[in-house]
Amino acid sequence: MATTTVNHHQLSSTTNRHRITSSFNDSTLNDINNFSNKSIRLAKSITNLLNLSIEKPSLKSLLQRFNQNVVVQADSKLDLPTSSPKEDISTLWRQIHGGSDWENLLDPLHHLLRREIIKYGEFAQATYDAFDFDSFSEYCGSCLYNQQSFFNKLGLEKHGYDVRRYVYAMSQYEIPRWLEKSYVADTWSKDSNWMGYVAVSDDVETRRIGRRDVVVAWRGTVLPSEWYEDMQRDLEPLGHGEAKVERGFLSIYKSKRVTTRYNKTSASDQVMGELKRLVKFYKERGEEVSLTITGHSLGGALALLNAYEASIMFPTLPISVISFGAPRVGNIAFRDELHHKGVKALRITIKQDLVPRMPGIVFNETLQKFDDLTGTLEWVYHHVGAELKLDVKASPFLKRGSNFIGIHHPETYLHLIDGYVSSTSPFRPDAKRDVALVNKYCDMLVNELRIPPCWYQLSNKGLVSNKVGRMVRPKRSPEDIPSPPIEEENLDV
Repeated sequence: MATTTVNHHQLSSTTNRHRITSSFNDSTLNDINNFSNKSIRLAKSITNLLNLSIEKPSLKSLLQRFNQNVVVQADSKLDLPTSSPKEDISTLWRQIHGGSDWENLLDPLHHLLRREIIKYGEFAQATYDAFDFDSFSEYCGSCLYNQQSFFNKLGLEKHGYDVRRYVYAMSQYEIPRWLEKSYVADTWSKDSNWMGYVAVSDDVETRRIGRRDVVVAWRGTVLPSEWYEDMQRDLEPLGHGEAKVERGFLSIYKSKRVTTRYNKTSASDQVMGELKRLVKFYKERGEEVSLTITGHSLGGALALLNAYEASIMFPTLPISVISFGAPRVGNIAFRDELHHKGVKALRITIKQDLVPRMPGIVFNETLQKFDDLTGTLEWVYHHVGAELKLDVKASPFLKRGSNFIGIHHPETYLHLIDGYVSSTSPFRPDAKRDVALVNKYCDMLVNELRIPPCWYQLSNKGLVSNKVGRMVRPKRSPEDIPSPPIEEENLDV
């Protein structure tokens, strides 16, 4: 009985403790809940009072913050120089010029190579900036400036080069009158267009870069007749081997007509004659000479044709091609011949740019993997050289979307090169080049930067007020009026 009484007492005591504990817990939880609710109500009241939001930020607000940061970055550079001090590359020029096919220099991009690429890119851009686009001008299709003032007018005298010759080209196919760019094309030249120039490094630049550098810069496609040429997709033989190149490109490079003023000789003849003269002159002085050929779009295609021809005339001369947004030019035999002749080619492309995918969007170098089944196909287009691929999305300053003209523009290329570090790195914050240049001829910059699109143009579109206050088209200065090239090889350099 005693044991039973004890056990019952213990059970009763335990039950009472459980009731007390349960009562305490319920009371405590109620107090906590009440306190918590009061805290939440207080927090909400304060939040409402301060007009704050505790929700996650929207995508729109994040983009606004991102774009505000872009503006801050751009504004912070307004008083900074647009380029870094020049560095001596005289002992490294062969590597930078592509002697080892730019191995280990592209990803990450060597800072000295970046500077040189931008220099040649600005030479290519100059062919657009100096071109007379005005369809009401009697000189439409010519260069706006004479050779002596060319780089000075364009703000490129800093590079230390002098123009030695202008190059003119024509399209051999007759086209309807309505395709002509100028309403008064007969006044200047019915057939020809200014297509680029040959320049040479001055003594100061020559010492910095370690050799006398001869540059050929080719202009890209502008006029409708050239677009017609670009649309040709047939491959034509080049030379005596199996090399073949796109017919339209070859036509612009090789076309000539005795009855014309500016193309009695072809663009090829003009350039090669000048190169022969310059190389001979500087070689006889005991100087080391290099040839660098550059161009954007169609200009990049002409640069490869120029390099092919130059490699035959100058088999021991270091020859490099630096192209921007260039299309494919020829077949695999053309690529192989350039390689065997020692031509070094660096293609700068943008992932979103369509032009480097043409011609041969389907039939191109990707078919090489099927060579065992198909054999080498001589009619398949093939790119040449090393590639530095850029991405519009890498720059915080550029708009997203399908602005194919803006993406293809050379200033977009130069902007992305200036900010490129490597394929896995963000856009470099210390990029020096002026961001506003991107919108010269397009609308690629984010609106928050407030840079108007297509801002590069002559004041009042070239009109000036005459002595009685009427707006008139001024006459060109006599030294800026184009004159037919002089075909003499023995002129002094």
